[in-house]
Amino acid sequence: MTDEDWMQYAISLAEKAQQQGEVPVGAVLVKDGKLLAEGWNQMISLHDPSAHAEMQAIRAAAAAEHNYRLADCTLYVTLEPCCMCAGVMVHSRVKRLVFGASDAKTGAAGSVLNVVQQHQFNHQLVVEAGVLAEECGAQLSNFFRQRRAEQKKLKQSRSAN
Repeated sequence: MTDEDWMQYAISLAEKAQQQGEVPVGAVLVKDGKLLAEGWNQMISLHDPSAHAEMQAIRAAAAAEHNYRLADCTLYVTLEPCCMCAGVMVHSRVKRLVFGASDAKTGAAGSVLNVVQQHQFNHQLVVEAGVLAEECGAQLSNFFRQRRAEQKKLKQSRSAN
């Protein structure tokens, strides 16, 4: 499968997050061309601020591999990772990161910070940014547009009562 194929799979996981009322971000961890683990945002449903899509996938992969080191793995994620997720990627020794949409507010793979390629660390990831970026970005934009409209409608109905 190509990077685009794996990203399309991550997009489908982001849809799963959205159906659960979560911000639509999906992640897939691949080793030797095979799916090792997957994740999607579950912070709200799990009451866990660390339950980002990347964290869910990395935790599942480490458990499946019986190893906290995930060398020779590629992580595909629909949104550029935050510094927490980027740090876990460095510590788990993920080899390669492929992400869709950049995150100009909290991105830690080049947009705001570059945790995954910090030369002072003992491990740096290979990064491929912008794979299916338009589709990934549109998924997030549509989600937040819909959420704002719902909040506006709720606010209007409260003020009408």
